[in-house]
Amino acid sequence: MFGRFGIDTTANDPTIAPGDDFPSYVNGKWYATATIPADRSWYSESLRINDDTMLRVRAIDEAAGSSPKSDSERKVGDYYASYLDEAAIEAKGKSPLSPELALVAAVNNPRELAATMARLERSMAPATFGQPQSAFPIAPGVGPDLKDPSRHISGFDQGGLGLPDKSYYTSTDPDIVKMRSAYRDYAIAMFHLAGWTDDPARVDRVITLEGRIAASQWDRAATRDVAKTYNLMTLPQLEAAAPGFDWATYLKEAKLGGRSNYVVSEPSAMAGFAKLVPNTPIETWRDYLALRVIGNAAPMLSKAFVDADFAYHGKALSGTPQLRARWKRAVAFTNVALGDAVGKVYAAQYFPASSKAAMLTMVDQLRTAMAARIDRLDWMAPQTKLRAEKKLANLLIQVGYPDHWREYSGFTVVRGDAYGNYVRAAQFEYDRWIGKLDKPVDRGEWSITATPQTVNAFNAGAQVKLIFPAAFLAPPHFDPNADPAVNYGSIGAVIGHEITHSFDDQGAKLDENGRLSDWWTPADVKAFEAATGKLAAEFDAYVPAPGMHINGRLTLGETTADLGGLLVALDAYHASLGGKPAPILGGLTGDQRFFMSFAQTWRELQRPEDLRDQVTNDPHPPGRYRAMTVRNVDAWYAAFGIKSGKMALAPADRVKIW
Repeated sequence: MFGRFGIDTTANDPTIAPGDDFPSYVNGKWYATATIPADRSWYSESLRINDDTMLRVRAIDEAAGSSPKSDSERKVGDYYASYLDEAAIEAKGKSPLSPELALVAAVNNPRELAATMARLERSMAPATFGQPQSAFPIAPGVGPDLKDPSRHISGFDQGGLGLPDKSYYTSTDPDIVKMRSAYRDYAIAMFHLAGWTDDPARVDRVITLEGRIAASQWDRAATRDVAKTYNLMTLPQLEAAAPGFDWATYLKEAKLGGRSNYVVSEPSAMAGFAKLVPNTPIETWRDYLALRVIGNAAPMLSKAFVDADFAYHGKALSGTPQLRARWKRAVAFTNVALGDAVGKVYAAQYFPASSKAAMLTMVDQLRTAMAARIDRLDWMAPQTKLRAEKKLANLLIQVGYPDHWREYSGFTVVRGDAYGNYVRAAQFEYDRWIGKLDKPVDRGEWSITATPQTVNAFNAGAQVKLIFPAAFLAPPHFDPNADPAVNYGSIGAVIGHEITHSFDDQGAKLDENGRLSDWWTPADVKAFEAATGKLAAEFDAYVPAPGMHINGRLTLGETTADLGGLLVALDAYHASLGGKPAPILGGLTGDQRFFMSFAQTWRELQRPEDLRDQVTNDPHPPGRYRAMTVRNVDAWYAAFGIKSGKMALAPADRVKIW
């Protein structure tokens, strides 16, 4: 597919001038012939790698079920097999929900509301502090304290919406109006299947309540600001700032009581929610809790629940026509619950020491290239450069798999109890969080969202750490047999991207120890904001579909990292040549292969619904526009002899940051 040197030349469309549409010049024939799988809302190289990885993990899960070599592997096999046991799941019907819905039905006053919300939170699907996934308006979590990254602290993010974004509750856009209608149908179906009241009027009251919760929440661009979302409060301060909710009861039941302080990410959102508590009928709150419980459980219940859940989350929101095969869902759920147990086997089987060594070599080269760029900056003060170089030197970079594997001895898996296992997994993870509060931060630990079988890369800002999981390191991202120009243009740019995240619009607010502080001079900040503002404006101008603009402020962290990563990777590639000219391969120069590799990595197809969701809610811009980052790089113009074109920018208009 990627030829003898790593570029899929069969995808190129030479009828398109590179200066007009570089992504189509590189990927035009792929765009025209590739198809999105029926069970997906989008398709990309990362998704293709993910599909290959899932086949490998399926074999691991199945082997763990038939011949486990450890207690953890036995749990993997039992968890996976339980989700595949459709007969057992169908036989139980709605009965697994009975204990939680009984808790909800017993809520008769605001104090019981607070207590029940906390109890339910402890058994919902795992989330990560700073990445709100909570079903409720309060999304609790535990993470490094940004003012003292050596210790853990607990805090709250906003959450609790059934629609993808706060704007969806008031938008008059016809497509979003359809999504609201689909959400209403989903809520009625969930209530009906669970034996809860399915009176449309009660559903409407729940959705109205969600809209009121949404009204005081911060927009997604605002929630990216690590300084504005660090609001340290004691319990009395929280009670004074957000009166109306029984915070003391909630914290006690959430196992977070007695802490000296908490980080409240969006104080006005908490205040808005708390004000609604005494001013909303308790019956409506019960219905709200019930919908959250049923919706959380639906993917693990009988076919009727799964189909109703997919009709909304799959078809309506993302345009996916077909539900993923049951084994694929089983792999995904098992990865969330027992990721390290699966990952330990995956790393041993599929990530050789030679790949890790090659990656670490590239990491060192990229780190050196970034240091040189920092040193050459004309807008950064000397004292800031010293701190920036310290931060760069302090970056912990982990490749392939963690140094220490998570233990699952306290997690009970019962074969044949799919929903019970799901709940116990959430409880196990929640208790693991709580157990961190009196322990120092372990920089070597990987998060629940980063396992060796995860196809992604990560920058853990407060820990000054980068993670490159084993599964991510596959062609076209990384191929030890590919031409160096191709590897630098793909995985090199990704490494550079993650390094640059440490100095993007939010990373720049965290010092060499991950501490939130003003370590840049005012002049540095002014120059940086001017340059990044120009980049935000560039992305604001992109229109992926009629009437749909990219939000340059929402995507600014990713676009800044893309540009910095590309430049740093190009420097590292040139340095790797040792002063010798790059060979011509397939009629392409080294720099041409480098830039084509970058664009190849970002080829992507999306369904219209998925594109809308990404542009509205995701800080990552669509792949085509990430590939267009090249228009700000002088060497791209030289590589392809570009003098003009729709993508071409005059030298003075090219964004220069790093």
